[in-house]
Amino acid sequence: MPNFLENVFAQLQRAESRVVLREIRGEEFASVTGGELLSRVEQVRAHLRSMGLEPGDRCALLAANSIRWAAVDLALMAEGIIVVPLYARQAPAELAAMIKDCQPRLLLTGDPALSAAILQISSGAPRCMLLDEILASAAERALNSSILAPIARDSADVVTIIYTSGTSGEAKGVCLDVSNITFMLSRTGERLGQLMSGSTEPDRIFHYLPLNFCASWIALLSFLSRDSTVTFSADLDKLVDEIRLASPHYFLNVPTLLERVKRGVEAAVRKRSAPIRWLFARTALAWQKKQTRRAGFSDALWLALGRRLIFGKIKERFGTHIRALICGSAPLAPETQEFFDLLEIPVLQVYGLTETTGICTMDDPRAPVEAGFVGPAIPGLEMKIGEHQEILVRGPNIFPGYWNRPEDTARVLEDGWFHTGDQGAPNERGNWRISGRLKNLIILNSGHNIAPEPIEENIAARLPQAQHAVIAGNGRGYLCAVISGPVDRPTVQTVLDALNRELPHYRQIRKFVIVAETFAPENGLLTANGKLRREAINAHFQTEISAMYGPAEENAKAPVVSAAGRR
Repeated sequence: MPNFLENVFAQLQRAESRVVLREIRGEEFASVTGGELLSRVEQVRAHLRSMGLEPGDRCALLAANSIRWAAVDLALMAEGIIVVPLYARQAPAELAAMIKDCQPRLLLTGDPALSAAILQISSGAPRCMLLDEILASAAERALNSSILAPIARDSADVVTIIYTSGTSGEAKGVCLDVSNITFMLSRTGERLGQLMSGSTEPDRIFHYLPLNFCASWIALLSFLSRDSTVTFSADLDKLVDEIRLASPHYFLNVPTLLERVKRGVEAAVRKRSAPIRWLFARTALAWQKKQTRRAGFSDALWLALGRRLIFGKIKERFGTHIRALICGSAPLAPETQEFFDLLEIPVLQVYGLTETTGICTMDDPRAPVEAGFVGPAIPGLEMKIGEHQEILVRGPNIFPGYWNRPEDTARVLEDGWFHTGDQGAPNERGNWRISGRLKNLIILNSGHNIAPEPIEENIAARLPQAQHAVIAGNGRGYLCAVISGPVDRPTVQTVLDALNRELPHYRQIRKFVIVAETFAPENGLLTANGKLRREAINAHFQTEISAMYGPAEENAKAPVVSAAGRR
């Protein structure tokens, strides 16, 4: 049975004269056909051999998404070299720590300044080359007319080391082998085939998520294994225009973007005339009644009219080919998923971790999606609930271990089951809901265990202008919140008062602080893929958090209603 890379090469050969990858350049595209991409791959392979790199060597790849990134990645894998993809927005010190950990023979980068900053603080730094340099040198070499097949690989051979986002500590290198990726691409290919059922043209895909992320990289390999044309984003500040230009059938997303679209539309509608605002609200109400089978004839009319005059125009921003959006990385707010359903754009959720080769569950595009759920376990994979509602996973997609960390590996792998650290449960249809992160549990000094994520998501839904809301209080007598973004105290107070009335006393937020600082990967408060680094946040705002606790803390066990923010 061919492995994943042999399948990719075979597909590119079949697409020899068809465009497979594009980059947006203004209003035009720079593109390569399958044959041209294979030619570039072979050029890079020949150059790597001339440099003395051998199978099993490690190479770090640090650059933005591009055709050249894909060509170099494929070339490295075809030569049996272990690829270590890194994130260009990560702090140089963190990147240096990863490089020190995996000890690559070569660092390939697209940013001379970033590579210089890394090398300056790295001890025993590897040889460094720019992608443009290696591609230019490779192009000058004499080449055979034939394309060499990828070198033979055993199923247990490590293909890549992908560093986890490190929400609560030092990032660990996740090793993924040939069997992991071959299995996963068979499953993603199956789902994409179901999504594109009935289509006679190649898949049109827009891709903006960094390729150093496991799910993003698996997505690209899935696309290259199919009859597809992938358009890489060139400027995240111009996503709206780029999506329109690419006019995709589908593309991979994180919740942040979809929630930003929803908030942007709602803000724009608030500025429109009263009739438009009324029609927007009436259409949403008609859609909600339809979901609960309470819609009447007039609701059907208002829904059709609203979609034609308002929601259809919003949908047009995603192009004329859009079939669905795929979303992962973090839970998507149910109201955001419902908003896109109203637009007649299904959002298919995916759940997984780097250690599970990116994916554990995927929504089935043939079935109605359930807002708040991330779909069923993929075929061939087992999922169950362990202690404290922790999700355990077993199957061919489970990683063999962390790079040079046998103790950490043993801690998360037990009898073939991977302990995800996530909490959740399936419903009667087999669709899973992710409820929180086990290690994020806040334990009050009263003994109450509290998952912060549902409370934070509730605040975010009621306070959309806030950038982040982070719950604190581990070992304390009550919960407090750190809130960032352009919000004012009276508004926050009103939101928390309303929320507290719906919560038991031990889950109520007694006090809060608004901070001006933006949470970002660059200042270490977010991971590379936008998740909260809670330990870093608690340490960074230690003074502000401590100020919210005082002598009255010990009296906080009694039920308190509407006390949030009072001092």
